[in-house]
Amino acid sequence: MKKKIAILGSTGSIGENTLKILKRDKKNFEINLLTTNRNVNKIFNQAREFKVKNLIINDLKSYQKAKSKFKKSKIKIYNNFNSLDKIFKNKIDIIMNSISGLSGLEPTLSSIKLTKKIIIANKEAIICGWNIINQELEKNNTQFIPVDSEHFSLWYGLQ
Repeated sequence: MKKKIAILGSTGSIGENTLKILKRDKKNFEINLLTTNRNVNKIFNQAREFKVKNLIINDLKSYQKAKSKFKKSKIKIYNNFNSLDKIFKNKIDIIMNSISGLSGLEPTLSSIKLTKKIIIANKEAIICGWNIINQELEKNNTQFIPVDSEHFSLWYGLQ
């Protein structure tokens, strides 16, 4: 059975590299969600290539542009992370959070309850919100995996 995965920040370098890895193993993964802040064209190309049915475009102007430009598409487009509950009715296998900066904290907190495993490449969220993140991880029985040496070191040091 395919593992269901969401990639938050799919148009950034870590998100793109995650997609490259998944491309090699498409038969074992189903991507259910991609997100971006503004990069509408890139995220739609990714959605077409990986047959993704849900997108979050966080920037309001970019979201409106996408809704207009791709209104005939079967892809569902949402504007913020409050939509995660609508997209995922049950826990999915993996959420990869590669949103950079402090803006990655809220999506991290919103997604913990919706996944079995959260993989994170966002040191700002770990530094600023670790106590809250850890509480949510324990409450929701969600596994936490930091990627990149800086993120792992922060997580390991907080243990």
